[in-house]
Amino acid sequence: MFTNDGYVDTPTDDPAFVYQDLPIGLVRDKTISNGEPSLHARAIAALELKPGERVLHVGAGSGYYTAILAELVGSDGHVEAREIEPGLAARAAENLRDAGNISVVARSGVEPPLPASDAIYINAGASRPVIAWLDVLKVGGRLIFPLTPGLGGGLMIKIVRGESADVMRAALVSSCAFIPCSGAQDESEAARLSEALMRGDVRRVKTLRRGAPDDSAWLSGDGWWFSTREA
Repeated sequence: MFTNDGYVDTPTDDPAFVYQDLPIGLVRDKTISNGEPSLHARAIAALELKPGERVLHVGAGSGYYTAILAELVGSDGHVEAREIEPGLAARAAENLRDAGNISVVARSGVEPPLPASDAIYINAGASRPVIAWLDVLKVGGRLIFPLTPGLGGGLMIKIVRGESADVMRAALVSSCAFIPCSGAQDESEAARLSEALMRGDVRRVKTLRRGAPDDSAWLSGDGWWFSTREA
């Protein structure tokens, strides 16, 4: 279990030890864990999944939360789990082999092609909303991802697409801390994000917009910006 004092081994393999609100280590030398259960419960609830929906899960680890997502969309839905760590992807494929509505793909969840999705759940920190995620989000689709500056703590953000792909609703789900998402971190973006987080005014953010920012920008990057203006 990952605690404030680092990794601590459970005294035995009794499953009762799993039912604590602590992350369970998956790859210790890379500090990869399955994440804090209460954080994931809050974020998965915010995805508002419905039976039959198609979900992209990036950073699936060994598949624990993938299985929960698949249960929520049911047998008529489908979850594509992306995991870039080969050993974890193999474990996820083994753990989920009997699930008929899950496919495990051992490659980046940042680089296209990605599947068109009703919901996208990201489990590694990004210093920006990755354009490839926005491009495959269906109308009415929800994206939840950790907006984090590298290894620092950050925010779990929810994006909801309407008819327009250029203006999407944005809202804070919770604070969070994740390992960085490979291919979704940039040093200059992380510095600007850290400055924005220091202001403590993220609840002013109402929309994620694509294009050139105006004076309502809370944070901006190459071709995107978080705005304090309503959709």
